[in-house]
Amino acid sequence: MKALKLLIMVIFGCLWPAMGQTEPNGDEILIKVDRSMASKTKVIVAKMIVHGRRASRSFRMKAWIEGDEKAFVEFLDPPRERGTKMLKIGKKLWMYSPSADRTILIAGHMLRQSMMGSDLSYEDIMEDKKLHDLYQAKVIGEEKYLDRPCWVMQLTPKVKDVTYYSRKMWVDKDRHIILKEEMYGKSGRLLKEAYVEDVKVMGGRWVATRSLFKDALKSGKGTEFIIEDIKFDVKIPPYIFSKAALRR
Repeated sequence: MKALKLLIMVIFGCLWPAMGQTEPNGDEILIKVDRSMASKTKVIVAKMIVHGRRASRSFRMKAWIEGDEKAFVEFLDPPRERGTKMLKIGKKLWMYSPSADRTILIAGHMLRQSMMGSDLSYEDIMEDKKLHDLYQAKVIGEEKYLDRPCWVMQLTPKVKDVTYYSRKMWVDKDRHIILKEEMYGKSGRLLKEAYVEDVKVMGGRWVATRSLFKDALKSGKGTEFIIEDIKFDVKIPPYIFSKAALRR
């Protein structure tokens, strides 16, 4: 009889921790993801490699970002694109082409067009809003990616104006950075995929320094985005976020 009681105690002792666990809160995890990259300003030097069906093309750029309303990007290389600049203020995006010496406003459906023939749209490059402001999140599972334990999360919109209607992402449990992502349209069709290939500590925090983006609606091997340098909370001169800076 004592042996039976002991067996029951062992069984329930093992089960109790699992029974007492609650599902992790997806919104709280998403807030931590936002905080992992949160800063008043960012200055980024990056390289973009567009892998076409026949050849690859490389671009280098420098970006200045303030909050989620202001961004300025200048292309440094190749020589043919050097001096091309983009300015985002709120929901407006202007692009200056030195070869044509003209500035155009990119708006509406044009924002979702490919930038420089890459798998990234103008929206992808210039968007820096907090995910928690746009989506509700739910944890739907746990998996390993890059040998890291991850929460698998499903994101659904809580506002109308979102680039992707739903998103599925793999979030590193400890570092709270996104390691893999699938982005879907309203019809449920897969539109884009993103895979982190390398993570490093930069500016005192974990940063996905090398990622591969793949447009599911086009052929090709995808676009690599490599962060060469990033600085957080640095002072950015106000003139940077002006139309006059496009022609400097």
